[in-house]
Amino acid sequence: MKTIAKFSVFVILIGLFVNTFAGCSFTSLHKGQDAGTGPKSPFAAPRVAGKIDSKDITESSGIAASKCQPGVFWTHNDSGDDAFIFAINEKGDNLGTWRVQNAENIDWEDIGGFRDVYRVSEPIVSDKTAGTNFKAALDTEPADQLKFSYSDHNSNAEALMVHPVTGDIYILTKRFDGPSGIYKIKPSFGSNEVTIAEKLGELTVPNVPNGYLTGGDISPDGKHVAVCDYTAAYELSLPANSSAFDDIWKQTPVTIDRGELEQGEAVGYTADGNSLILTSENKHSPVILVSRR
Repeated sequence: MKTIAKFSVFVILIGLFVNTFAGCSFTSLHKGQDAGTGPKSPFAAPRVAGKIDSKDITESSGIAASKCQPGVFWTHNDSGDDAFIFAINEKGDNLGTWRVQNAENIDWEDIGGFRDVYRVSEPIVSDKTAGTNFKAALDTEPADQLKFSYSDHNSNAEALMVHPVTGDIYILTKRFDGPSGIYKIKPSFGSNEVTIAEKLGELTVPNVPNGYLTGGDISPDGKHVAVCDYTAAYELSLPANSSAFDDIWKQTPVTIDRGELEQGEAVGYTADGNSLILTSENKHSPVILVSRR
């Protein structure tokens, strides 16, 4: 456990554009309804595993499973908060609060966006950290920063994911008027140079709007991608005959019933990749688990 922080890092996506269409309505699929004639969801019905206990987590806008500490998940608030990260378990119990050193929360949208990306070593969670809050927050190690710009034009983005093997960073934009843009970054932390995010294509989900994505994650084995918008979650799977991860963006998303959340902001895989964990805005958000069949 003493060496965990040296080998586990995660990044935080920061969106600097205000969400102009927050009050817009959505058309979504009903529970159990598949996306048109598309494939059936590989996930079972969602279940409420618990509720977020910490009163300081008022807008869980991103979530990521620890790769080194079993049962630990990391989340953070959206705009209006300082640079804090929170550890919870799948029941939503408070495992600790940390202030990210050398970082500023302008509009953190996803963990694991826009102009700058922070990378910070994962803090070690123990009994001594449980129950802490803003006032008693511990400090992380100083964060590294990566500056980037899009290869075509500035965009609003709330979904960031990191490939578990290559370390490549993927950003999915949040669009009200069309499909989400898919961008790839070869990270170069510790440099003052601006990295260019290469556009790979676009992603359309079976919802209206079709590119209004708010969160995403890559499975630990690199074979699946989960994304979410305000009302549903979706999964893309790499074809069995393909070893090139970027082929996954050419696949058709499958709709996943993610249960009752007021406003879906965050989705992540559990450490074993067999379940999805989802949270929402507002205090004491339900923690939803959706397990693979």
